[in-house]
Amino acid sequence: MKLELPRGMRDIQPSEHKEIEFIREKFILIVKKFNFQLMDPSPIEMLSTLSAKGGPAIIADTYNFVDKGGRHIALRFDYTVGLSRYVSTRRDLKFPAKLASFGGVWRYDEPQMGRYRYFHQWDVEIFGSKNIEADIVVIELVALFLKSLGLDVIIEINHKGILEDFISNDLNIVDQNIKEELFRAVDKTSKKQSNEIMKEYDGKLNLHDLSRVIDFSKFSGYPDDLSDETVLKSDSWKELTQIFYSLKERNLENIRINFGIVRGLDYYSGMVFEARDPKLDIGSLVGGGRYDKLTEIFGRADVGAIGAAGGIERIVIAMKQNPIIINKSNSVIYVVHSSGFRQEALKMVTFLRTNGFSVDYDISDRNLNKQIIDSAQKAASILIVINEQITNDEIILKYKNSERSIRVLDLVSEIKSILK
Repeated sequence: MKLELPRGMRDIQPSEHKEIEFIREKFILIVKKFNFQLMDPSPIEMLSTLSAKGGPAIIADTYNFVDKGGRHIALRFDYTVGLSRYVSTRRDLKFPAKLASFGGVWRYDEPQMGRYRYFHQWDVEIFGSKNIEADIVVIELVALFLKSLGLDVIIEINHKGILEDFISNDLNIVDQNIKEELFRAVDKTSKKQSNEIMKEYDGKLNLHDLSRVIDFSKFSGYPDDLSDETVLKSDSWKELTQIFYSLKERNLENIRINFGIVRGLDYYSGMVFEARDPKLDIGSLVGGGRYDKLTEIFGRADVGAIGAAGGIERIVIAMKQNPIIINKSNSVIYVVHSSGFRQEALKMVTFLRTNGFSVDYDISDRNLNKQIIDSAQKAASILIVINEQITNDEIILKYKNSERSIRVLDLVSEIKSILK
């Protein structure tokens, strides 16, 4: 029997798990600072619920199947749908509701660098407010979170209303299906050349209109750089610049406007943004925006929604390309013992674990030298040697290049001092 995994799947090895856990700890710290509540929506949704998010096209990218009860269901594609469904069905929630999630999601798309068919994602959402202050809070949280990871990113913001006004007023296009297809085409400009996009949509869209939309979407810079009087007078532009300057007032200096950021999914309805590392060509690390249309589809037109999500594996790649230490130094204490002192060593292991330390020891009952070798292989930061000194209520404590005898009574406070 050949033991292999389905394409796009992988085992999360201990080293990778440490990286994911490192980011998770940073994420929990930042969402608590912003008073977001952590929750985990169901990993399985009705297929009809997921298709409500992005239409029938989204079904091709989901792991979906018919269960034993004959129901068409699917594994979660992201967290936005599950959280939106949850909020839309809960009439008892107090708004605005600030929710956050961290975990695994499944997408049946083409595996690529930093993206597998099962991967990890973090997500933050604010429900119940249509005020742009909610948009600002989400972007500020994203900026501070990425900064806490040591990443120097650019956050590009836009408002979908700007491009929609151009399509409606300058191109005289009123068909909503055509508008949405043009948005999807613009969304591909960060990944493909203009001529590739034109070739892809030949026969599907008016290429003259598509060319004008692509040219319009090339604006990137700061509010003072724009001279288009029609755009300057629009409500969408005024809202976008208000968000821009509010973020500047919060000392976020890595913000700029980019008309090419549209987030191709149909449900986005207002401000959209992406964060990327300019030194890396792996796409955006974070994407998000306002999606009032989704909660409206779920029967809650009264509930505004703004959120953002980031791929953990892609963030790990970015961190590894920068001089950032991902894994914290190993703070495991390893207890070794001389012959005849195993029971005393086991009591010490229990004592240290009871006092809150991570402790390991050799479960194979090997000799002292092999125990010490095992402790080095496991990168223990502190080594405790149990020998005949234990009868005098002392042990040997080794840390880095130092070694000394220490009373058992002083051991806990000494270890805490070292680890601090």
